[in-house]
Amino acid sequence: MKSNDSANSKVALVTGAGSGIGKAVALALLHGGWRVALAGRRMEPLIEVARASGTNCALPVATDVSRPESVAALFTKISEVFGRLDLLFNNAGVNAPPVHFEDLGFEQWQNVVNINLTGQFLCAQGAFRLMKSQLPQGGRIINNGSIAAHAPRPNSAPYTATKHAITGLTKSISLDGRKYNIACGQIDIGNALTELAAPMSRGVPQANGEIAIEPMMDVREVAEAVLHMAVLPLSTNVQFMTIMATKMPFVGRG
Repeated sequence: MKSNDSANSKVALVTGAGSGIGKAVALALLHGGWRVALAGRRMEPLIEVARASGTNCALPVATDVSRPESVAALFTKISEVFGRLDLLFNNAGVNAPPVHFEDLGFEQWQNVVNINLTGQFLCAQGAFRLMKSQLPQGGRIINNGSIAAHAPRPNSAPYTATKHAITGLTKSISLDGRKYNIACGQIDIGNALTELAAPMSRGVPQANGEIAIEPMMDVREVAEAVLHMAVLPLSTNVQFMTIMATKMPFVGRG
């Protein structure tokens, strides 16, 4: 695509854009008139998202968010093609196998930390630098937290630890970005029906040891929530939003 396509529309970057929540958000932005860089480890799903949008405003970029050089190449590409960045949806993430805490391997722990935490840091830092240097200055970063940023599921130490850390990262970026007109917020999502979360509709372990089927919500509702946060003027920020299936077992005891 050319840098002058949709010259008056804003520019977004969505990481983990090839599937699930990232795909839904990327499509919502594209359908809303944004130009969108699609980042993910595999190029094929990114190309499919671009095609599914029915627009010529998507830029697929194969990216490993855990590698600084890959993230640097991503932001170089965004600068070359779009010239600026107005929004980062910092979404890429993975989970570890749900094994008992004492059986968790170091490599499994490290992989989740590298992608969920270090990856979000690297992408946020790249966006921050670009938003600080561009004219007009500023932009918005939305970090994908999780219900796990508030309460753990059984056998989820790596995922839960990284999502708690994302809350600290969000607050720090929000503070440090003020002087550059950079807003930063976090969306915590519970039980959106994606490929990753589909097992919950068949039954997952609960805090009391039981296995229970959990209510789910349409992932498109999450995309609409992110879009709401994204289109606010930079003078207004949703610092934290929790969106969840109404009847999921989050509020309460058990």
